[in-house]
Amino acid sequence: MKTRLQRNTDPCWLPHPLNSGAFRGWLIDEGSLTRRLQACCPNFAVCGVRQTWQRPLPDEAVLLGLRRGTAAWVREVWLHDGDQPLVFARSVLPRRSLRGAWRKLGKLGSRPLGAALFADARVVRRPLAFCKLGRRHRLLKSAALPFGPLWARRSVFMRDGRAILVTEAFLPAVLRLKP
Repeated sequence: MKTRLQRNTDPCWLPHPLNSGAFRGWLIDEGSLTRRLQACCPNFAVCGVRQTWQRPLPDEAVLLGLRRGTAAWVREVWLHDGDQPLVFARSVLPRRSLRGAWRKLGKLGSRPLGAALFADARVVRRPLAFCKLGRRHRLLKSAALPFGPLWARRSVFMRDGRAILVTEAFLPAVLRLKP
């Protein structure tokens, strides 16, 4: 079954990171964020893994073509350098995306998702969208993030008609890294 992806319906998410300042380089890089962080973080780690079946946020469900109220596999992690959190990442995988070639993605644990996505030449990344998440944005509230605003990006990855939505919110500490 093919996934019918929808266009972005949340006005927060834009095709360009307007006025993103020092975060711009991190936001527009279309390569693997995991690889980039590993290259400049000697103690890179995926921490605080939370994964469960839940209803995606309304704009996530629309973007993935999910019916209202449909549960998806949601994975939330922190990308760290040692004890320093750098990025909050949230992945939303519809049930149909956990079948076939991506069936192991629901069991990643503390392994980075980016390593699996960018290692497979059959994976296609859709265009990035960008948002400056205010303190009251649903994504920050759902993740119980005590700070904001944060610059974030998201994109849909496709393989064999199956979609995964990946959102990454950058903490100010990422700006101290030397790429």
